[in-house]
Amino acid sequence: MHNLTMLTDLYQLTMINGYYESNVHEDIAVFDIFFRKNVCEGGYTIVCGIEEIVKYIENLKFKESDLDYLRSLNLFDEKFLEFLKRFKFTGDICAVEDGTIMFPGEPIITVKAPLYQAQLIETAMLTIVNFMTLIATKSSRVCNAAKGDPVLEFGLRRAQGPEAGLYGAKAAIIGGCNGTSNVLAGKMFDVNISGTHAHSWVQKFDTELDAFRAYAKTYPDTCLLLIDTYDVLNSGVENAITVFNELRASGHEPLGVRLDSGDLTYLSKEVRKRLDEAGFENAKITASNDLDEYTITALKQEGALIDSWGVGTKLITSFDYPSLGGVYKLAGVFDSNGNLEPKIKLSENPEKMNNPGLKKVIRIYNNTTSKAEADLIMLSDENIDTENPIEIFDPVYTWKRKTYYNYTIREMLKPLFIDGKCVRTHKTVNEIKEYTKNELNSIWDQYKRIKNPHVYKVDLSEKLWTLKNNMVASKKKN
Repeated sequence: MHNLTMLTDLYQLTMINGYYESNVHEDIAVFDIFFRKNVCEGGYTIVCGIEEIVKYIENLKFKESDLDYLRSLNLFDEKFLEFLKRFKFTGDICAVEDGTIMFPGEPIITVKAPLYQAQLIETAMLTIVNFMTLIATKSSRVCNAAKGDPVLEFGLRRAQGPEAGLYGAKAAIIGGCNGTSNVLAGKMFDVNISGTHAHSWVQKFDTELDAFRAYAKTYPDTCLLLIDTYDVLNSGVENAITVFNELRASGHEPLGVRLDSGDLTYLSKEVRKRLDEAGFENAKITASNDLDEYTITALKQEGALIDSWGVGTKLITSFDYPSLGGVYKLAGVFDSNGNLEPKIKLSENPEKMNNPGLKKVIRIYNNTTSKAEADLIMLSDENIDTENPIEIFDPVYTWKRKTYYNYTIREMLKPLFIDGKCVRTHKTVNEIKEYTKNELNSIWDQYKRIKNPHVYKVDLSEKLWTLKNNMVASKKKN
């Protein structure tokens, strides 16, 4: 990822200038990134974009052309611009791994850095992690609906710009897709790419049969034909069978056919019947046409005989849920003696209040099932003695309590940067995808339901809950 230092909101720079003028810019602050709702009102969210954040932080540097532009705004004096010229991130960042399942209200990234540094990086980090997390989770939902069938990401031409198409493809594969049509994504991320031909290929030739024969001649061992340009049942599938017989006679086997319009349930059943009758039981049927997790679920319930799915627009844009509401909130500032003063934002909407202080997230696993049971947000200096039972309680309905006896814990946030240096090992996209698969296997199926999923338990430690409520009461008095 190239230099994105100037990819920020103007108010970040005006605030940094104000901090600088007030001589508080070097105060060490703590900020959290978290989201308030799961993607598509689902039961979980898959965090993605951590690798891109690493590249962003490592390339932070104001160029002379950047400073010239800022100078032209007549908002900043030369002393401040010279200060920006020396900008370098020196703080600490903790984050979950790419592909980690997380839930509303939990810190997924925590920044501890000089105030001016922590302030600058807010905007870019949010735009990276919000988008890629959104698409990774949408992809997971689509793949879950496909119930093990291969899903291919076909959304580049409908993405909101080239970078959305590129990093959206990466996120989609991390979420579970088997490949992408995006050639640049294949090159950059070393992932599977897939594609055959469009309707224009068929239209170019005098007849559909001529088009199919020409394609089969070029790709005899990977021949998959799009059969809905004119008429699926009256010409498309019959011409495909003719070409498949010719391929077989020359020692090759076809891959199958693709449907891109019409009643996919009815057509897939009819096409399957004709392919089988012609002796092509192994030929696959691929479907596309504005698919998403809801459509795929419905087609599955109707008994559609579709082997793989090409999903484009509604995946790469997360059509029904176009943004993740990830936020970046100040949680504390260290005083001159190194003591943390927690900070909290109040709101008429309780879900918009942040949790104060420097925190960590603990996941509780059942030792018998190896499944995740609940998460606990704690202050960073708290510890759990796993030799003893642990009781958690709902932070709103505090009488709702549960005790765990046979359990293990996992700390979710790990160091990403220490003193400005990345300490996390790079992972390939396919390694992250495998990690994501394991994450999904670690949660119960009721949290993965497409509609009306069960709500996963995310509670606060008693110490954090008390701190938060005392701060709310104190602020309201003032």
